[in-house]
Amino acid sequence: MEGLIMDYPLTTTTILEYGNSAFKHKKIISHLPNGSRHEYTFGDLHKRCKQLANVLTHKLGVTKGDMIGTFAWNHYQHVELYYGIPSVGAICHTINIRLSSHQTEFIINHSEDKVIFVDASLVPLLEKIAGQLETVEHYVIMNAPEKFSTTLLNVLHYEDLLEGESEEFEWPTLSENDACGMCYTSGTTGLPKGVLYTHRSTYLHALTISTPNAANYDNSDIVLLIVPQFHVMAWGYPYLCLITGSDMVLPSSNLQPEAIISILQEEKITKANGVPTIWMGVYEAMKKNPPRPKLALQEYLVGGSALTASLIKGMDDDFGIKGVQAWGMTETSPLGTVSRLQPHHEKLSTEEKIKIRAKQGIEFPGIEMRVVDNNGKVAERDGKTMGELQVKGAWVIKSYFKTNNRDNFTDDGWFRTGDVSTVDSDGYMHITDRTKDLIKSGGEWISSVALESALMSHPKVKEAAVIAIPDEKWAERPLAVIVLTDEDEVVLDANFKEFLSRDFANYQIPDNYVFVNQVPRTSVGKFDKKEIRRLYAQGEL
Repeated sequence: MEGLIMDYPLTTTTILEYGNSAFKHKKIISHLPNGSRHEYTFGDLHKRCKQLANVLTHKLGVTKGDMIGTFAWNHYQHVELYYGIPSVGAICHTINIRLSSHQTEFIINHSEDKVIFVDASLVPLLEKIAGQLETVEHYVIMNAPEKFSTTLLNVLHYEDLLEGESEEFEWPTLSENDACGMCYTSGTTGLPKGVLYTHRSTYLHALTISTPNAANYDNSDIVLLIVPQFHVMAWGYPYLCLITGSDMVLPSSNLQPEAIISILQEEKITKANGVPTIWMGVYEAMKKNPPRPKLALQEYLVGGSALTASLIKGMDDDFGIKGVQAWGMTETSPLGTVSRLQPHHEKLSTEEKIKIRAKQGIEFPGIEMRVVDNNGKVAERDGKTMGELQVKGAWVIKSYFKTNNRDNFTDDGWFRTGDVSTVDSDGYMHITDRTKDLIKSGGEWISSVALESALMSHPKVKEAAVIAIPDEKWAERPLAVIVLTDEDEVVLDANFKEFLSRDFANYQIPDNYVFVNQVPRTSVGKFDKKEIRRLYAQGEL
């Protein structure tokens, strides 16, 4: 017997309508790339999304299921695209501006983007590959200066398109299981893979992470969205803020520590997010020049890589600002866990509390997780038994976009994360290691296998192995261990950096290169990365 409840689709359009109805006068503030500040309300957002919907359907010929790319910083127009594109039944595909030209070209062609909305400051990155893009019909430029020129063809301007457009639009009826957003992984095990989100998964993710035991937001908060909108839908924050009625502040390209601190002060930010590297920089800058008056910032939510105990303690002790560790992946929309203390932890020492806060934490309602050991058995929740972290839930993918990927899933339907973890008796998950060929630098994954393959295509390289080494700023950086074809030849590091820059983004390219006569191997002939790490740790490389 079915219940007698209305069929009410959970869509991003319903979030937009709710924000306009309940919190019409709440603010969206953008600090734009040119240094100017833009402010308007949720009500203004609603009107402009209606104008955008008319533009998409009547001027750009966008129909249901079309893939529409965005190549932009965090600002109010990008938020409009987050809502306007899915609300007409199309898919908002946020393209990572930090990938290499080769990766960006692949992503746009693989997703078959019909239109790309691009910030003027980022146009040069697309000009390099425009001739290879197979499906793009129009480029819509945002935030262009008065004198702007480009070699891109079929160029339109965002504000020109919206000017004079009707603020009336009847939203089409959508299924909550229709696709609404697309993000690609960082290409850690080859080319990037597409993750296609539904309206339902996006709605449930945003609603859940806003709750007290998760990100803990309400209509008294002023939120700084540092996480890029081109990275996993900005962790769902543009949707979360309209649900909670939190004022939304967007920094665009103003991401240097001093710029962030200035925004924190000027806008009286109470909550913020970002990868640890950002907050390490902010902390160091504040130590040198403590902000006066004291910041209104209460806490910052961190994901992408581990929030270190030293940063937690430093921000606590020096500035009274709480760091909150979360965990997720592109494949989990992205947030899956968060680490907050519970009442029974109050009896613990400060050091013990920080150890718990530095864990990745407990799963959100709507997410299940388990650790599976090397024998294929679900590990005990004892905080000691390690194994592969596997997840399933209401916003976890069941397949990649146009990709055969059964190896990423178990026979009983769990997603294999590749993280090696433990779970303690209280349910707090802690990532203890990762698949050995992956490096996480500044919150972004880097594939050692892809780097090795590229290096070994260099005419002067016989063998190459890449491992992760610790880095104070980025948590990890890649180290390349190389055997040259001519052992007596001298090859400068810069040669390899230039060579790799053709296929890799700057952050993916190793800074350090070690030249050896032979790469250590296992008994079956594979590179012995455990031995390479040992040699590096003991200073023998």
